[in-house]
Parts: sequence; C-alpha cells; structure tokens
Amino acid sequence: MAQWIEACAAGDIDEEDVKSFDHGGKTFAIYRSPDDKYYATDGICTHEHAFLTDGLVMDNIIECPKHNGRFDYRTGAAKGAPVCVNLKTYPVKVEAGKVIIDVG
Repeated sequence: MAQWIEACAAGDIDEEDVKSFDHGGKTFAIYRSPDDKYYATDGICTHEHAFLTDGLVMDNIIECPKHNGRFDYRTGAAKGAPVCVNLKTYPVKVEAGKVIIDVG
C-alpha cells in the first residue's frame, strides 16, 4: 500500500548529491541526478551498514564511505565487490517543489 511522505524541498539537493531522510525508524537516501530526476533508496549500505549520505555521488553511483562499495542509485544495483546485496529503491515524485517518496 502506498504511503507518500514529503522528504525535502527539491532545491535542498544539489545535482549529483544525496540527502538523508528518516521516517518510521528507517533511514532513506534521496538523490538528484545530472538530468534533474530524483531517486530514493535505503540510506544504509547493505554491506557495512554505513550511512550512504556520507559517501560520494558521481555518474548515477553512490559510493559507500566505509569500504568504497558502489550502487547505482537509480536501480539500487550493487556494482561489484565488496557489496553483493542491492539497495531497496522507492518511487519518487516531485510536486509543488517538494520531493515525495513512497515509503509503503
């Protein structure tokens, strides 16, 4: 069941950047791609449980700050060792300048 939650203002995230959003005891990561689209994933690395918002974002990839594991934030796909478990992704929409994600 869909549960749309306002995560932040669209202008709060720079191009190729990430912002953290907590809801219901869970951390999410919100990204803004070079083509001005927004994406959302779990905010914790599946390998070392580090906060992804402390990582580097480049070319649609988030790199974990703890061990350099890489994920495609558009799909959540793990991009090689040491990560092997994908990130969960969430639907995103932008309405009236607000980034809204379906956390349901």
